[in-house]
Amino acid sequence: MECKYYKTLEDKRVECQLCPHHCHIAEGKTGICRSRRNDGGLLVSEVYGKPCALAIDPIEKKPLYHFHPGTQCLSLACTGCNFRCLNCQNHDISQVSLSDVPHYELSPEEVVRLCQKHHCPGIAYTYTEPLTYLEYITDCARLAHEAGLWNILVSAGYVCQEPLNDLLPYLDAANIDLKSFSDDIYRRISGGHLQPVLDTILAMRDAGVWVEITNLVIPGVNDDLDMIRQMCRWMVDNNLADNPLHFSRFFPRYKMMDISPTPLQTLKAAKQVAEEEGIQYVYLGNV
Repeated sequence: MECKYYKTLEDKRVECQLCPHHCHIAEGKTGICRSRRNDGGLLVSEVYGKPCALAIDPIEKKPLYHFHPGTQCLSLACTGCNFRCLNCQNHDISQVSLSDVPHYELSPEEVVRLCQKHHCPGIAYTYTEPLTYLEYITDCARLAHEAGLWNILVSAGYVCQEPLNDLLPYLDAANIDLKSFSDDIYRRISGGHLQPVLDTILAMRDAGVWVEITNLVIPGVNDDLDMIRQMCRWMVDNNLADNPLHFSRFFPRYKMMDISPTPLQTLKAAKQVAEEEGIQYVYLGNV
């Protein structure tokens, strides 16, 4: 399927305008996300209608603790991500191309029917980076709303504002992975920048989407308590003090196998800092 957010360049190259990377993609190549390919001067989504993962999860697994607790959701993912996190938990599906893993053929209409068949009140777009297949989840989410289902986005939030604005009317809740409060750490660990993620969180807040934030605390990387305090102050200053903050425990994964799990005392210290700064609901995850 042809993508919506791009412009054509010379020599059949294209510029993807979905996320802040603005990848310039030569004919036959893909962008950083591996899921959007230049097909003869047209940018196409290779994963539209082709999820690689389907499951029924408790909503708390997203994690969302203040949005319909005790319910389940249909979880859906396609391959691809526009980050390159060294600690990626799902690198076997996020850091690969469609051809590298088995997948389903599932139209948006079939996604909604599957959700209804299993009596799930909502759909979660999760596991990888759903914003890299935004056209697919927008079509799914629109039909879900028409059927009375709600939509959840679990994302790193790295997207341009125009595409995000097209999706926001169909979103009910989101958990955004705020990886740190340092642009340098974002660049070194994930290959991106901080500010676009903050812009996404604020756009969701303004659109009335329920937002919860997860911060994975990695020893020696983003566990500085002064930086965590700055992050919490930003939340309070931007009217997010009542939005849950989840500090999640790191375990060795992917290209960070040499780093030990986060000490529990570090997570408890982060929780104390958050509460001191005025965050009302602070949770510890993976403990």
